[in-house]
Amino acid sequence: MNASTVQELDLRGLKCPLPALHARRALAALQPGASLRVLCTDPMSAIDIPNMVRETGCKLAAAVHSGPLLTFDIVRGATWPGNDDQ
Repeated sequence: MNASTVQELDLRGLKCPLPALHARRALAALQPGASLRVLCTDPMSAIDIPNMVRETGCKLAAAVHSGPLLTFDIVRGATWPGNDDQ
C-alpha cells in the first residue's frame, strides 16, 4: 500500500461494535480501490473488522497485532452493498 494514498482512521479506545461501524462508514465514502488503514485497541476488532471487510466485498490487505494495537489495511471493493440504485 502506498502510504500517500492511504487514509488512516484512528479508532483506539472505542469498544465493539464502534470500530467496525466507523470503518464501514469510512470505506463507504471511499472510491473503489482506495485504501484505509484502521487502528484499533478493542480485541473484538480482530473478529469484527475482517467480518465487515468480507461482508462489504473489500479486501483485507494486512492485519497486524502489536501488543494492544490492531492495525488493518483495507482496500475498498469495486461495489458496495446496498448501492444497487446508483
